[in-house]
Amino acid sequence: MSGEGMRYGAKQIEAMSTEELLAAYKETSQQELKWPLVLRYQELVKRIALQIRGIYSSFAQLDDVINEGILTLLDAVDKYDPDKGIKFETYVTKRIRGMVIDLARRQDWTPRSVRRKAREIDQATWELYSALGRFPTDGEMAQRLGVAESKYQEDLVDISLCNVISLDALLETQAQYGSVAGLPSTEPTEQPDQVVQQQELQDVLAQGIRSLRENEQMVLSLYYQKDLNMKEIAEVMGVSEPRISQIHTKAIQKLRLHMEQYFKNS
Repeated sequence: MSGEGMRYGAKQIEAMSTEELLAAYKETSQQELKWPLVLRYQELVKRIALQIRGIYSSFAQLDDVINEGILTLLDAVDKYDPDKGIKFETYVTKRIRGMVIDLARRQDWTPRSVRRKAREIDQATWELYSALGRFPTDGEMAQRLGVAESKYQEDLVDISLCNVISLDALLETQAQYGSVAGLPSTEPTEQPDQVVQQQELQDVLAQGIRSLRENEQMVLSLYYQKDLNMKEIAEVMGVSEPRISQIHTKAIQKLRLHMEQYFKNS
């Protein structure tokens, strides 16, 4: 017995896998199937929020983030298309991470002085990279900015607030690259040329990641793949949390430069 006429009991719903719940909800649109799905991923919202807050410092009350996350989950359950070949958890994680970052950006969580400092460092990084043909050292950056090297390293920790960017966002956000040709979407598509473009983009990003120092690759892997926050990564790597923020910021700067070069030359 299936379809809208079938009703599911609490024990039956509890015993169902996520895939079974999704399939049943898509078939029947019964709300008693939707909420158990959302509640199963409530902890994922909290984990991602805490992970990103590890860099953002404190941009919102955790309860507010979780409430926004529940709304995102409700929407994600309706919009998820299993025929696109993406696992629901992967899809939902991407949606929630995007929601948390958007929530932080909507709030005036970064002081103007920090935003100004981030722009100055980005500009100096690009100018030195263009002149040297490589990523500048801390000493070269400090000299360019007219500050002590220790002050520049402190600034890297401060601007980590401005550099929280998932690797998905690095691929998707056209605004990062100004007037550069639009980035192809990372959503699955049946258009062959877009599939090829997306694969090329993934290959370029992978090349950029391979060019990073070992500790930078490790920080990105632990943060984006293992979902550890900065404090946890610091414990794993045996260094201070501010040092992890510095490494993360530099890694993202290098990847942005690498991708910008690709887009300008493509």
